[in-house]
Amino acid sequence: MTNLFKNNKYENIKAISSTDIRENTIRERMPGILDILLIDRTTSTSKKSRNIIWANKNYVKFGSKAYAATAQLLPELVTGSMGDVIRPRALKSKKIQKARTKSKAEVFTPTWIVKKQNDAVEKEFVSDDLEDYVQRTWLEITAGEAPYMATRYDMETGEIVPITERVGFVDRKLRRIGAEINDKAEWQRLVIEAYKSSYGFEWNGDSLLLARENLLYTYRDYYHYKWAEEPTYGLFEDIAEIISYNLFQMDGLKYTIPLTEKRVKNDKVQLSLFDDEEPEQQWIIKRGKRVKVMNWVTNKMEFFDKGV
Repeated sequence: MTNLFKNNKYENIKAISSTDIRENTIRERMPGILDILLIDRTTSTSKKSRNIIWANKNYVKFGSKAYAATAQLLPELVTGSMGDVIRPRALKSKKIQKARTKSKAEVFTPTWIVKKQNDAVEKEFVSDDLEDYVQRTWLEITAGEAPYMATRYDMETGEIVPITERVGFVDRKLRRIGAEINDKAEWQRLVIEAYKSSYGFEWNGDSLLLARENLLYTYRDYYHYKWAEEPTYGLFEDIAEIISYNLFQMDGLKYTIPLTEKRVKNDKVQLSLFDDEEPEQQWIIKRGKRVKVMNWVTNKMEFFDKGV
């Protein structure tokens, strides 16, 4: 498969350029890519792959078990007749927006503030040569839909941002690569380096999937802008794999997978002060699953908190 979007060009461009990326579109036109975007690299092994979890209760009305906070986010739960389940914050109801702000302090930053803050950071190394600039490590904390990485659309209005006006740090890397490189193989090599050095983490599984999708389609946007054609399936697959490692699910306060803490009995039970009373039951909180991230220099997974 070389060109993924040959048929019905108008509808394809509309689907690609919309704020609300449909999981059905990815599943239909890029089989297997959605599966990659749902992988949780910390909990997966070479023998068994596991997905990110929902990590919120916003979807339990669709099925108490499958959509429970600790349940894995599976492809069949967000495709087919359920293809409209996950929506960007700008397209969510005001009630859901308010509830998520209250429960997890979920507030998205306006594009002009993203620009101002990324400008301030970039000022320190904007004069770097291209290779150093592209390979500089950036991390967006509590990323939501990752506007600091890629501003495909305005977080408040949901309107698509023209490619020349995008201000995320991945946007900046890709724009500079496009301006300075005219060899397609070298362009692709540097874009790969740009994605490998760009990280973000998020608590909510739905927002994390949206962030991963936005980074994937950001790649498509810059590829098409530079070369006036669509990337091949293999190129999409390469980028999706990097994204699945670099945008990860994490409790930013504890550096663990959300909701993986356990309340367990303490072996050291305090004795009652009185002989005729039962010993007081004690409990301790066992730390959740520590998050691992890919070190692309060594090509090995490392605990995130190791470098904090």
